[in-house]
Amino acid sequence: MVAQGGIYLGIGANLPAAGYGSAAATCQAAIRRLDALPAVTVTAVSRWYRSAPVPAADQPWFVNAVVAVETAVSAASLLTELHAVEDQFGRVRRIRNEARVLDIDLLDYRGQVADGEGAGTMATPILPHPRMDVRAFVLLPLRELAPTWCHPVRGLGIDALIAALPADQEIRVDDQAVASSIHTGV
Repeated sequence: MVAQGGIYLGIGANLPAAGYGSAAATCQAAIRRLDALPAVTVTAVSRWYRSAPVPAADQPWFVNAVVAVETAVSAASLLTELHAVEDQFGRVRRIRNEARVLDIDLLDYRGQVADGEGAGTMATPILPHPRMDVRAFVLLPLRELAPTWCHPVRGLGIDALIAALPADQEIRVDDQAVASSIHTGV
């Protein structure tokens, strides 16, 4: 379990990156790549989940997890690193919610609140992630790592947020996903 005030990333994919065979293998390789970054240490990874695309779309289901990390760099610098990892795996940003080989979101950075205004670049984070509180594929794995987590803007605990989720989100634990080599005790 990771303490409140941690740094949490959402990771997911519904297409395999070239050379990785499956979306799950892509995500696991991306976690290893994150852990190899000089300024980032992966401290925990939730179980893997399979979820239908949100909003509903004619796409393959996603594989998702939440990753807890430690770093001394700023939220903006971390987001830049996350985008660089996505790019290394072939992520192309064209349309929001399209099928993708890798998506790494900065969900929460030590409870900071930021509106993302300023430089106007993709590396200007909005914190917490603006849609994390309405997505089962974020909240369920996050609860595994931070069961007492509280949304820093809404002031609601994770159990209350999960209880308020729309009933139409399809999600299940994926016991078939190969465990990551850095999966720590969850």
